[in-house]
Amino acid sequence: MSKIFVDACLRKETPYTPVWMMRQAGRYLPEYMKVRAEAGNFLNLCHNPEKACEVTIQPLDIVGVDAAILFSDILVIPHEMGMHLEFVTGEGPLFRDPIKNEEEVDALLGGEAAADKLTYVYETIKLLKEKLPEDKALIGFTGAPWTLATYMIEGQGTKTYNICKKMMYSNPDLLHKILRKVTDVVKFYMIKQIEAGADVVQIFDSWAAAIEPGRYDEFSWKYMVEIAEYIKERYPDIPVIMFPKGVSAFINMGGVYGNFDVFGVDWGTPMSMAKAKLGDKYVLQGNMEPCRLYSKEETTKCVEKIQETMQGEGHIFNLGHGILPDVPVENAIHFVSECKRVSKK
Repeated sequence: MSKIFVDACLRKETPYTPVWMMRQAGRYLPEYMKVRAEAGNFLNLCHNPEKACEVTIQPLDIVGVDAAILFSDILVIPHEMGMHLEFVTGEGPLFRDPIKNEEEVDALLGGEAAADKLTYVYETIKLLKEKLPEDKALIGFTGAPWTLATYMIEGQGTKTYNICKKMMYSNPDLLHKILRKVTDVVKFYMIKQIEAGADVVQIFDSWAAAIEPGRYDEFSWKYMVEIAEYIKERYPDIPVIMFPKGVSAFINMGGVYGNFDVFGVDWGTPMSMAKAKLGDKYVLQGNMEPCRLYSKEETTKCVEKIQETMQGEGHIFNLGHGILPDVPVENAIHFVSECKRVSKK
């Protein structure tokens, strides 16, 4: 059976423009919070294939999206490379052993050996393939090497990225060594997700905006492109989505290139500009401002505006970043139904 989301990624004709939401399996759903409480903590939930499978499927049943995105976390990669990951209440993810020098990079597990340790992710995907409706696609994902490196170097989330950027400008060779090691793990990780059953994969560069536009290719985009090319050489029919957040200037200066299928447009980038610059080469995904979900009226206005811009061609509806935890479930349902209503052919 054909999957509308996969068809849209490959620019095939679809009865309406498909829709999903980043962070759609998450804290805005009471059903998710119940399963998370049963798991004990966030990392336990990631490590439990049955429970991760359950929360992955919830948004399909409750909200009506056209694709499921694997429930996991981008930081399981450095965790399995040998860094100690904790989730601290009120503070988020924390590595108490951030990378400071070349010796510490060399000590990390790399390549396929590190990817092999992520068995719970592949088991979750296999379970999902048994339980997902045939017409619903499963999206696998990874963090981009730059985004992963920021946590590995800073030890936690940051507003300034000063430790990473100090390394970028004063010791770029060390930063490139970290990015290279992470990239090589991610390549195997993506292939193993596909082999387990992922229909599509997305690369998230959540902290792309931390790099000045003139250096973005050197320290992030080229590594993302390398991963996409590695996937496409082996699985040319598997759609690859790139989502670098906050790179409007990079798009405008013509920096986007590479062998992939879909470009995720963040909410700070005008959809009309993304279409003019990229729409002839890539399917575009996005890009409603997530906070519009607090108002059904504002949601409808934005969905109609995006539809007017894209005309249902080469497009997938999504938010321009992740859904927020306090959004009413009924408003998320409204967003999904409005996307289908305005784009129905």
